[in-house]
Amino acid sequence: MKIKKRYLIPGLVCIGLFATCKMEFLKFRQSENKQRTTLLEKGQPDVKFFTYRWNGREIHYTQTGADTLPLVVMVHGSPGSSSACLGFLSDQALTAAAQVISVDRPGFGYSGFGNTERSLKEQAAALKPILEAHKAGKTILAGHSFGGPVIVRMAMDFPELVDGLVIVAGSIDPDLEPHYWWQKPLDWSVFRWMMPPAFRVSNQEILPLKEELKEMLPRWKKITCPVTIIQGMKDNLVAPGNAGFAKKMLVNSRRVEIDTLENDGHFIFWTKQERITQKIIDLLNFENHEFHR
Repeated sequence: MKIKKRYLIPGLVCIGLFATCKMEFLKFRQSENKQRTTLLEKGQPDVKFFTYRWNGREIHYTQTGADTLPLVVMVHGSPGSSSACLGFLSDQALTAAAQVISVDRPGFGYSGFGNTERSLKEQAAALKPILEAHKAGKTILAGHSFGGPVIVRMAMDFPELVDGLVIVAGSIDPDLEPHYWWQKPLDWSVFRWMMPPAFRVSNQEILPLKEELKEMLPRWKKITCPVTIIQGMKDNLVAPGNAGFAKKMLVNSRRVEIDTLENDGHFIFWTKQERITQKIIDLLNFENHEFHR
């Protein structure tokens, strides 16, 4: 039986879209074996992987460094996974000062991949067990892009577990959160299936972000730990004004440092890794003294 051309072409397009969505590189993750190999090649022999259950899903993360050292938790953006932080996991200066953990946020990596968690409150709660299980001295949280509001929410909700924040190009000001006309249509069921799961999850968690950030506004006063904000002034994805917003809102923080990079964009998490690492180490060494802003 002949297949008519008008049916064949749409069918091939659908098959092509489906196959593309399944491609591993569009999942923005690396297996434990691949992560271990990469870290070993970079001179990091002490690599561990953990998985625990939270609210019906698994949460997965990677750890390097001695578990007797203070804790640094790296939180990726959207989309992403723990493998986005391999440079920090392998950084000898950082792992000499701290145990470094990189998480797969809910819906990404190997933490219920494809199963979106839209609530920042729930995302923060999902990562709380890591802080409790690995507490050894100070705990510093570092978050890039969407990871920024996640770690801010963690500091708001669990201030007793957080001793410092490093917000890198973080989307935290609701008034500066962009809205694009195509975001809602992409979440319609007729289009969702066409999207690679990591992109679908990313769109679904970004859609309510503005309202999530508004809900957090009265909670900023709960943050008392020192905070460092690192922001590229040529960032086309997260408005540079987010840094000024953080400074305005952190009225009870013991120290607020704004580090602006005049000629850099959104991807400073990778291009300025040494600078970010030093800021994390500075917070690990920070003592309770007044910092004049």
